[in-house]
Amino acid sequence: MSSTISWEVFCAQPNTLGESPFWHPNEARLYWVDIPGQQVLRQGLHDVAPERWNLPQEPGCIAPARSGGLVLALRDGIYRAPVWGGELHLLHAATHDTATARFNDGRCDPVGRFWAGSIYEPRTAALAELWCLDARGPAPLARRMAGDVTVANGLAWSPDARWLYWSDTTAHTVYRFDWRPTDAPLGPRQAIYQVPRKPPAWRFDSDPLAYSGRPDGAAVDIDGCYWVAMFEGAQLHRLSPDGQLLALIPTPVQCPTMPCFGGEDLRTLFLTTGRHNRPAEELAAQPHAGCVFSLRVDTPGLPVSFFAD
Repeated sequence: MSSTISWEVFCAQPNTLGESPFWHPNEARLYWVDIPGQQVLRQGLHDVAPERWNLPQEPGCIAPARSGGLVLALRDGIYRAPVWGGELHLLHAATHDTATARFNDGRCDPVGRFWAGSIYEPRTAALAELWCLDARGPAPLARRMAGDVTVANGLAWSPDARWLYWSDTTAHTVYRFDWRPTDAPLGPRQAIYQVPRKPPAWRFDSDPLAYSGRPDGAAVDIDGCYWVAMFEGAQLHRLSPDGQLLALIPTPVQCPTMPCFGGEDLRTLFLTTGRHNRPAEELAAQPHAGCVFSLRVDTPGLPVSFFAD
């Protein structure tokens, strides 16, 4: 990390809750979603504003497909869209109760399967799950891979594909699983990083040391380090593969949601953020809340993995 941290506003039109960014190398564009806004957005480096695609439900996460278009996890299932703005084809209907749960964070693994976790919106029980959809065969096959969390987040793989990272935002905990590109179950879940819960009297203008936030979306660099957005903590944490805190990077707004690496050299760190349900005082002090930011970094990240179908 450079000694000087200089965030720039990449997209100045704020989202309600930006999430799931990825850099599309074939198009030289950043894609992301606004979950409550029910939109997918994309923007090139020299575009003055993003293109917007309105959806019928909240998109939790998206990924590019090798044959073109996107795979999208909406509230009630995982869909395939062959072209931007085109028809949505259902690949897997959600098994959760869509009145209280929806798909949330996810991405493709190194062999082209789409993984999506869910969120239990009342946040009163660990009822969220992690699903894997494999569309490489004659018919899409979806399998439940993990559960017992409340808000599934932070899904990422190590550069050698040995580890799968996953977090429970509500539990303030990052986990790691042994992973292999087969149909075998995941290995044992290990808690590798945990941060303290929010103090009862905390406010956005409290001492920055009083609360570091809770783990949200994440990305991995070529050294295998895990960059996790600390929602409500106005910071990113860069962790070693075994969960040691290596760096704390302040962010321009209180609620960073997910980083990704992009640009031609994968050394531009993009960051989505949120303003959904934030206090009026906080939004007045941070008018760029919800915008997408960018930061040049020293260590490149991993490229996005494409969906195989």
